[in-house]
Amino acid sequence: MALRAGVLTVSDAGSRGEREDSAGPAVAAVLEGVGFDVAEHALLPDEQEEIAALLARWCDEGGLDLVVTAGGTGLAPRDRTPEATATVLDYEVPGLAEAMRAAGRASTPFASLSRGRSGVRGRTLLLNLPGSERGARESIEAVAVVLPHACRQLDSPRPRGPGRGGPDETHGELAAGRGGERSCASTC
Repeated sequence: MALRAGVLTVSDAGSRGEREDSAGPAVAAVLEGVGFDVAEHALLPDEQEEIAALLARWCDEGGLDLVVTAGGTGLAPRDRTPEATATVLDYEVPGLAEAMRAAGRASTPFASLSRGRSGVRGRTLLLNLPGSERGARESIEAVAVVLPHACRQLDSPRPRGPGRGGPDETHGELAAGRGGERSCASTC
């Protein structure tokens, strides 16, 4: 079974129909290129509560392995996507956000101003990307190769510890994921 993703674009102008969303489709194309089925698309204004509510719903009820946002990560007062994301995360995965910013700095020093977060809610990985098509594409391309593995790790059985489970459920052994794929729990 293919991994499932959702792409949320956050833009006041886009939500009012004043600007076409090019970042969301660019992100979806990259994700499809690495094997994701992009099952959900949405466009919301920069409203923290609306963003958080949709992220929580997609993670909790949408059956999605990955949720990616594009937009709302800058310094403008209305840019609230990182704050919305922080309210729904169980824990952060800072290496992904760091890798995306580092890749962006290869194109522009302004990538350092992105406040995007990355983390996990339940068994869903969440990533915040910049709102420009170029910034969003460069960011998702910077981490695309690790996303399928990360999502399969989240879907594998949790380690139980010595003496509590069979060999397929102890740390370091291979465990089957959603689609029967195998992931190594000891690689990260």
